[in-house]
Amino acid sequence: MNGLINYVSCGVLWLCLVVKAPDLLRHRRDPYLGAICAVLGLAGLCFLLGAPPTVGAVNRLGGVPNLAAPLTYAAITGYCAASQVLIVRWRGGPRVDRTVRRWTLAYAAVVLGIGVLFALGDAPVERRTDLDTYYATTPFIAQMIVLYLVAHLTAATVTTFSALRWARRVRGGLRAGLTLLGAGALCGAGYSTAKLVAVGARWSGRDWSALGTTVSPAAAGLGALLTVVGVLVPLVVPRVTEWRRAGRTYARLGPLERVLDDLLTRRALRLPRPRFASPATRLMWRQTSIHNALGHLDAYLDRDLYDRTLTGVLAATDDPERAEAAAWAAVITEAVRREADPARGVAATAGGGSPPGVSPGSPVGPPLGPAPGPDALGRIADVLAVAPPAPALAAVPSGTTTAGTA
Repeated sequence: MNGLINYVSCGVLWLCLVVKAPDLLRHRRDPYLGAICAVLGLAGLCFLLGAPPTVGAVNRLGGVPNLAAPLTYAAITGYCAASQVLIVRWRGGPRVDRTVRRWTLAYAAVVLGIGVLFALGDAPVERRTDLDTYYATTPFIAQMIVLYLVAHLTAATVTTFSALRWARRVRGGLRAGLTLLGAGALCGAGYSTAKLVAVGARWSGRDWSALGTTVSPAAAGLGALLTVVGVLVPLVVPRVTEWRRAGRTYARLGPLERVLDDLLTRRALRLPRPRFASPATRLMWRQTSIHNALGHLDAYLDRDLYDRTLTGVLAATDDPERAEAAAWAAVITEAVRREADPARGVAATAGGGSPPGVSPGSPVGPPLGPAPGPDALGRIADVLAVAPPAPALAAVPSGTTTAGTA
């Protein structure tokens, strides 16, 4: 009688609603988000109103015995309508708005019928857990009970078949979400079926009220859990996939950042490391640090070394992307050495000294093109991860390669 299952289910549902609320506030005109929030909110309200302590409080505050019953049934009916609207919005198509209107009007009529039948009936004895079976033979109240149960069973059945049929046509997170949503709707169908069986047994003079007081709440709780997970999976999976991809790219760029680490530290080119940040934010931080370092090294990049390495690796591997990455790795590594000790860097260039009029820190040959993009940075880091170019790479003659770049 303490309604623990109801309150826990309500708390889980409304917690998910709180998580989605900021998105709804930012995109108030998005009908899809509105449908998701309506499902979560109404499902939680159903559990809240259905908890025995809440039933007693509502009846006491309203001054009407069993007033909580039509309110709970109306919330369940609204949840059914919201579930159907969500499936329709999720699926899309040219007749979405018309289908949504039909479901909304149909279940609005059910809510109206529940209110009218309760007003016409007489339920003077408060029943917090077994009202469905206790009043199963009472005029108008019995019709109200059957009306809401049939409406709920209809919506749950349609949702189950629609979700599972559509799940066979899609892949990934959407398929998982639809499968879970269909399973949750199937549990919801079990809820209304158990109650209908208990009501039917009451009509035949049997007492199967345990179906309505134990089996139905358990089916409803499991259905709510599956529904919540099913609604959230298609929203969470793309974000998790993005974070996983960002995390892999972040780790992949590690060798390149380590080559630039001394420069980034000495020149204070690295932004403060973000704390408690998402993988995407950490990746942006690492990419920004690398680009800051490459921008500082622009005056130390050796075009002749780039061309020689590119030609040699391309001849050995016949892989333009790999050759470009190896050339950039060689140029960046040598530029870091030249920036740290310009005099030694110039002495190590082809010919053993600076060309006339060229000072330490000046590029050798024409300037290189634009800085490498994100994909190219990953390939450069891969080269450095295998075997960083040796210092002697600057003197490699055209047409040859060094260990770790081929």
